[in-house]
Amino acid sequence: MPPRKSRKPRLPPIVIVGFGRVGGALALGLKLAQWPVSVLPRSGDAVRRAAKARIPLADHDALKSAAFCFLAVPDAAVTSVAEGIKDDLSPTAILVHCSGALPLTVFGATPSRSGRAVGSFHPLAAISDSHVSLAGHAVAIACTNRQKLLELERMAKALKLSPIEVPETGRAAYHAGAVMSAGLVVALADAAAAAFQHAGLNHDDALKALLPLMGSALSGIQHAGVEKGLTGPIVRGDVAVVQAHLDSLPADLGSIYRLLSRRALKLAKKLPPETRLALERILA
Repeated sequence: MPPRKSRKPRLPPIVIVGFGRVGGALALGLKLAQWPVSVLPRSGDAVRRAAKARIPLADHDALKSAAFCFLAVPDAAVTSVAEGIKDDLSPTAILVHCSGALPLTVFGATPSRSGRAVGSFHPLAAISDSHVSLAGHAVAIACTNRQKLLELERMAKALKLSPIEVPETGRAAYHAGAVMSAGLVVALADAAAAAFQHAGLNHDDALKALLPLMGSALSGIQHAGVEKGLTGPIVRGDVAVVQAHLDSLPADLGSIYRLLSRRALKLAKKLPPETRLALERILA
């Protein structure tokens, strides 16, 4: 007799409420990974985009059979959307929000008192469009049910995401770090372009020149680590250049430069004591 083929483990059906940037990226990624996924868009435009992407729309049966219901909605809407949809779901379905900032208590002070497990799934990716691939990024996951947490991890790996667990008490600090590494990097790029403008260059030309430079700095961190990846006058101990920078910049850009340079000074551990002291004085 020919050997029996081993059966693949059954993939849990997923419904995603919302088809914006995050909901769309999750739905398209799960579809590509051949997971059973349907969506419940919240606007006519989102319905049209889901149809164009050939993502099935969730009906009553899809909601009742869903093992996971992802709420890819604005943070302020999570509680009300969860309350509005919970009666349409099976009692065993897991409600999962996609916020980095919200704790699991957003589903209620004691989320598991009804027997329903709840969780969170926050991709650490700057998702500017639903077609952005999530592959290669990390994802912060949590769940009140350990077995279901393992299923969320399996889902993450199907999306080629690296799962990390963030303690509930650390969510605000975790999300602040995520914002600094994404949205505030965009703000930093704008500030750097503004410095180029102050020197007489066009903003768009400045960005075109600066973005590859920023990319090379990030590549340096990736290959050498934060300390060895640090470049510039701070790590060289060039006090005169730092002073010239501060003298040339308007007050708002100078404040940003000072703040980041003080952080860089903490990383520059091999500076002579007298050089460090001189930099501390002009950066105060």
